[in-house]
Amino acid sequence: MPTTDAPRVERARTRRLVSEVSSTFRPADPVARALTAASLSLTVANGMFYAVSALLFTRAMGIPAVTVGIGLTVSGAVGVLTSLGAGYLADRVGALRLLTLCVVAQGLSLASFSVVDGVPAFVAVACLATGARQAGASARSALVARSFTGPSRVEMRARLHVVVNVGIGLGTCVAAAALLVDTPAAYRIAVFAVGCVTTTGALPLVRLARSTEAARRLAEPAASAGEETAGPEMASQGATDGAGGPAASGPRPDEATPAVGPGRSPFRDPQYLVVVGLTSVFAVHFGLQTVGLPLWIASHTEVPSVMISVLLVLNTVLVALFQVRFARGATTVPSAARTMTRACVVLAVACGLYAAAAVGNVALAVTVLVVAALVHAAAELWGEAGSWTLSFDLADERTAGAYQGLSTMGYAVATMIAPLLVTTTVISHGPAGWAMLAGLFVLVGLAFALGARRWAPHPADHG
Repeated sequence: MPTTDAPRVERARTRRLVSEVSSTFRPADPVARALTAASLSLTVANGMFYAVSALLFTRAMGIPAVTVGIGLTVSGAVGVLTSLGAGYLADRVGALRLLTLCVVAQGLSLASFSVVDGVPAFVAVACLATGARQAGASARSALVARSFTGPSRVEMRARLHVVVNVGIGLGTCVAAAALLVDTPAAYRIAVFAVGCVTTTGALPLVRLARSTEAARRLAEPAASAGEETAGPEMASQGATDGAGGPAASGPRPDEATPAVGPGRSPFRDPQYLVVVGLTSVFAVHFGLQTVGLPLWIASHTEVPSVMISVLLVLNTVLVALFQVRFARGATTVPSAARTMTRACVVLAVACGLYAAAAVGNVALAVTVLVVAALVHAAAELWGEAGSWTLSFDLADERTAGAYQGLSTMGYAVATMIAPLLVTTTVISHGPAGWAMLAGLFVLVGLAFALGARRWAPHPADHG
């Protein structure tokens, strides 16, 4: 009996996998489909850019590495400001319209790297590109917050996170051609292609803005949920004809309309400020993965440098396979806070394992690093799911853009300070530095455990 059932079980499992992949990369919902297509274009371009940008700046432009680091820090600070400002702007002009403009601006800025030279031009273009990217991230979060409700918002973010990881992986593979040629011209051509690919991400967003069917589909969930306001994309979406004028009846999807009642500013919401602060500290682990770990492997272990790529690919695969599943365990504020506590404790364990890789022979170190990467991936999967639910459910829906802008700004700050924090702890102090980071994550986990009992979503009439 088991032998006859085995093929049937395998076919059912295959069908589930195909259905899962299809719902992630070709969702039925029009907003989800547009965001997925746009995100795939953006992340393929990002993967290409990450692979060639350092060599473009240093070899093609001739800029010293230290100067590149300073310029990128300046651009990161600009990104912090634009991520916050874009959140407020999304509440006024519409998140979809703002996201479309940011994608185009980011694409044009990245393409400009192919023709500029000199430090001032490099810093100026880097500020434009980073500012547009971070503003777009705020607009994207605001669009998700406006267009979906409850657990579906977190699942949408989880699916987009899968798309991001797959896109970056594909882009990195495409950029291998420029790396093999290894000439200044190859890097300039590659970054021009990056800009073009990024700009194509605006096309599905433009199509969404012109879709009457999408407008009706987006208006229904807000009405059925009985929310006070649906925001520009939920309650006010309509369509435009090919010339840009009104097509049938109803306003355009990217047209902002006033919310019912004055929404609260996130800066006057102590509960939300605490959550953003805690999730931002947790987000330092991304810098730990992309900056601290490569430097640690290269300078403190006997492991071949190729393990850096192996561990990054392993993380990408794990996130792509399991992020949606992990997101389904953090659907309420208490469960999300508990999930964040779990993520912080697991991340502290990963820090201990990374430190242990400096002891022993190469085979043992490689084994420990792989185990550490698995543990780190689990922390990321839980942490992303928990932070999404908290950022959505603790926000005032009437000023969703401003709240998501503040949340995105927190991640931008973490991205900016992570390299400095990681290098001054782990790289400068070795195992003691790993212990400091582990202790920091444990403290953040305890704060989330306390918050699980105290934090509560905004009531519908809050304001």
